[in-house]
Amino acid sequence: MSGFGMTVLGSGSSGNASIIHSPEGNILLDAGFSAKELERRMEKCSFDPSSVRALLITHEHGDHTKGCRVFADKYGIDVYMTSPVCHVAEKNGFLPEHYILFAPGDSFCVCGMEVRAFSLPHDAMDTVGFVFRYGEKKIGVATDLGHVNTLIREHLKGCSILMLESNHDPDILRNSSRALSLKRRILSRHGHLCNADACAALEEMITGETRNIILAHISSECNNCEIVENLALQTLAKLKREDILLKVALQETPLGSFYTA
Repeated sequence: MSGFGMTVLGSGSSGNASIIHSPEGNILLDAGFSAKELERRMEKCSFDPSSVRALLITHEHGDHTKGCRVFADKYGIDVYMTSPVCHVAEKNGFLPEHYILFAPGDSFCVCGMEVRAFSLPHDAMDTVGFVFRYGEKKIGVATDLGHVNTLIREHLKGCSILMLESNHDPDILRNSSRALSLKRRILSRHGHLCNADACAALEEMITGETRNIILAHISSECNNCEIVENLALQTLAKLKREDILLKVALQETPLGSFYTA
């Protein structure tokens, strides 16, 4: 893959991983599958796992870190994580041999891309989203967040490719068999983003630069891909932006590749 773009290897409560690729190299964003499964999914998308130059971790939850240590150590790559996530990684056994610490608000360069991290409101140690810039184009990713604030909107506005969480339908969640404490956690302002809030955020983030939207981290129990897609398509129609390519990321299989140009 030589163009600046993104390939979603899988997204959901059981595992999250994507590849951000530029003409100068590939970054793995989260490693929520086993190293073997990451390799399988990469190869299915025509990526050589050894082409990955770095791994970025959004937060410490297992559906984002499962294959972190094994994959990174096997390929000898640096893992970028915040200090609180590093402490959890050391305690829980997924700290890789090579790692680089950053803080929300930092920017750094990897594979010719300017990477900027920003805070997300989620019930984890130090959850971040990322914006990747290459030339004049940018890709934005924000999953695992309970609400969208001004900081998030500013970072994600005008991305050519935008991946945003659309985790649950509140009515399906409330009527589910999940424990009341879990329902409250998901519905909280530090839980997960519901479909309606995701679509409302899209209205403020989409600009003339926007070409691709990926809705991700869909709950298998408390959401429905058809509901997600229909709501988002209604939003795009309202904005008269039916030209934007909309896709819903799946847990079971890679979504494929998207490019900024």
